[in-house]
Amino acid sequence: MVPETEQDLARLHAYVSGVVQGVGFRYFTLKTAQQLALVGWVRNLSDGSVEVVAEGRKAVLEAFLAELKRGPQSSRVENVRHTLYPARGEFNKFDVTF
Repeated sequence: MVPETEQDLARLHAYVSGVVQGVGFRYFTLKTAQQLALVGWVRNLSDGSVEVVAEGRKAVLEAFLAELKRGPQSSRVENVRHTLYPARGEFNKFDVTF
């Protein structure tokens, strides 16, 4: 197995809008991140959107982003604004924050 390098790791910062609150979106995000072995957090924002910060391998973050764009069956994702940054390594698990 090839060890990860810092270049393999990235940080995804995303804002998801649409019908994404009150429909299990945060817990869908938590479950998906855990399945993909990502670390970071997800939270609701006062404007009705959801903010996500996740760190992991770039290829895995791309798969995670695709899932965010799909969302759980009860949601209706209208837009996902996102940016990739270098990973900071500040998380040890993925959480729902408030």
